[in-house]
Amino acid sequence: MATPDLPISIVVPTYNERDNLAPLTERIFATLEPDTAELLIVDDNSPDGTAAVAEELSEKYPVRCLIRHDERGLATAVIRGLREARGELCVAMDADLSHPPEAIPKLLEAMRDPQVEMVIGSRFVPGGKVDLHWPLHRRLNSWVARMMARPLTSAKDMMAGFFCVRRRELQLDRLDPVGYKIALELIVRHGWKHVVEVPITFADRSAGQTKLNLAEQLRYLRHLRRLYACALFGHEKK
Repeated sequence: MATPDLPISIVVPTYNERDNLAPLTERIFATLEPDTAELLIVDDNSPDGTAAVAEELSEKYPVRCLIRHDERGLATAVIRGLREARGELCVAMDADLSHPPEAIPKLLEAMRDPQVEMVIGSRFVPGGKVDLHWPLHRRLNSWVARMMARPLTSAKDMMAGFFCVRRRELQLDRLDPVGYKIALELIVRHGWKHVVEVPITFADRSAGQTKLNLAEQLRYLRHLRRLYACALFGHEKK
């Protein structure tokens, strides 16, 4: 018998997130009814055993784990998850507990408006904030990156990794991200103008190490160049 479509898919890209996966899963399914949602882990063949933890969690919760052996990167992992999602509403979020699972219902509620194309869990709208322990250099990096992308969208937190979209409205073959800024990629490539932001408190990662480094920052510059070309000249990939 075919598996019926689920209303909600939570897509989480992972690489070496073993220690965060259990608390993330528990918090998600304390917020959502397990019979209305799935947690889809897209793991880049983590050497720390992240996929094994996901397999253990699947015995208690509706968790699926896709292991990628031939590709790496947060943005492409999210795209893979969106392709494989069974839910009509898809929420993407990080595994490191920086995004509060308790805010997922607010994102889903905002998507009730059929005019809304994306809902972002935002740090930079009234009521949103960044954990006070976030280092100054990360705040500065975030501000510079956002200022560079401001002409592309009216969204204030276009760098966010926490967002909700409708699966049926996605045109994933348009996408060609570089690095990890998948929300901005979706907004620009789809030409979305009706993006709603709901406030969240963004926390520093609970365990493990950040993936942000100089190489990722350089990839972001390449990504921006592509997106400006797309915005100016159409939906070309390069």
